[in-house]
Amino acid sequence: MIKNTFCILNGIGERLERRLWRQGILTWNDFIEKDEIDLISPERKALFDSALRDAARELEIGNSPYFAKTIKRREHWRLYDVFKGGALCLDIETNGFLPDRGGYVTLVGLYDGYDWRYLLAGRDLTAENLNKELSGYKYLITYYGSSFDIPFLQRIFPELRFDIPHFDLCFAARKLGFKGGLKRLESELGIIRDISVKGMDGYDAVRLWEYAIRGSKEALDLLITYNREDTVNLLEIAERLYLMLKDSTGIKEFVNYGDS
Repeated sequence: MIKNTFCILNGIGERLERRLWRQGILTWNDFIEKDEIDLISPERKALFDSALRDAARELEIGNSPYFAKTIKRREHWRLYDVFKGGALCLDIETNGFLPDRGGYVTLVGLYDGYDWRYLLAGRDLTAENLNKELSGYKYLITYYGSSFDIPFLQRIFPELRFDIPHFDLCFAARKLGFKGGLKRLESELGIIRDISVKGMDGYDAVRLWEYAIRGSKEALDLLITYNREDTVNLLEIAERLYLMLKDSTGIKEFVNYGDS
């Protein structure tokens, strides 16, 4: 999808992008090879050509941080298909308070499509360990993470680096017309949770942590399972929302999915 995308260029929105597709300008190469394009001045086209050449070069070498800086966050979903093999799903649990009111992160769940693991407060949850976990990945997937998880983590651990594109499924779902939170979205998509944590929410996670720090291994195990379900399910949701978002652009009318 990303090579069919022109709204990454400053001054081109989705409407003009569709007009380009209708003219048969379907890829970055198509755009660059055109001598003239309706509605785009020669001066702007020269700037756009340069930007697309840069993007193509960085995409070829897999430089995802380049796109985190140059593409609007709301368009980061368009990078999913090319970077999903290097994607990391992340979800945090907290003690229920904001950072300036005694809040802290109790658990960070991480899933890359192969392994799920977690960092636990009081054991191995440190900025150094979290940076190590994040390093080597090219793409971040969260649910409401751009508004909650990432800002919260950075308040607690200012030295954390988040410099890769970020697919926030919450805002993707809203764009597609879904209502409610993660659990409702899972239900509407037919994604089933482990029966032991079905029906639990963030408030339950806070209570489980309170029991866990008082010595309840059962509560800690349940909290870990709850976070695992939150984190692992993000990848399946990302795949489905990406395809829906892709359909919503109208690109299917012009490009066979196997070619884009």
